[in-house]
Amino acid sequence: MPQQRSEETRARILDAAVRRFAISGYNAASVDVICSDAGVSKGAFYHHFPTKQAVFVALLEGWLNTIDAAIAAMRKPTVPETFVQMTEVLPAIFAAADERLPMFLEFMLQASRNEAIWQATIAPYRHYREHFAGLIRDGIAEGSLKEVDPEAAAEVILSLAVGLFLQGVLDPQGADWQNIARQSMQILMNGLAK
Repeated sequence: MPQQRSEETRARILDAAVRRFAISGYNAASVDVICSDAGVSKGAFYHHFPTKQAVFVALLEGWLNTIDAAIAAMRKPTVPETFVQMTEVLPAIFAAADERLPMFLEFMLQASRNEAIWQATIAPYRHYREHFAGLIRDGIAEGSLKEVDPEAAAEVILSLAVGLFLQGVLDPQGADWQNIARQSMQILMNGLAK
């Protein structure tokens, strides 16, 4: 029971923080206000998070862990099929971003100003770049992809993913982003196909 209560308190702090960061921005969102919004004491806050920055990073990591789990479940018989299947994650990513656009913009803004947040923000890009490069190497080995520089191909795929994400979050009604993502990835995979 105490463990469950502790997890509920942590979740309330995170929920309050994401709302407060989105409303006020990172710098203006004080620990006092986050605690008040969450209905917890400062002692409870500091029991779970050593700093406001730690809450911020935990929010980023939580969102990225959701994406990681979805991507890990997408493996198909061939690498090109796997990449195209990954576009199916887009609605879940957009759903997580829905109403949190100010929070994502805060991540980028804070990353440009704070080394620790930059490290936490850039780590997933590097993780995905390496994951995608590994898949490209697998595709070359299985004979479904041409001999290409896996790191360069991974950068192109990551650029496509980030670009589509930003377009979709900034202009959600501008297009059928999942269909655009699927078609774009198919075009890219056709160009890399052996």
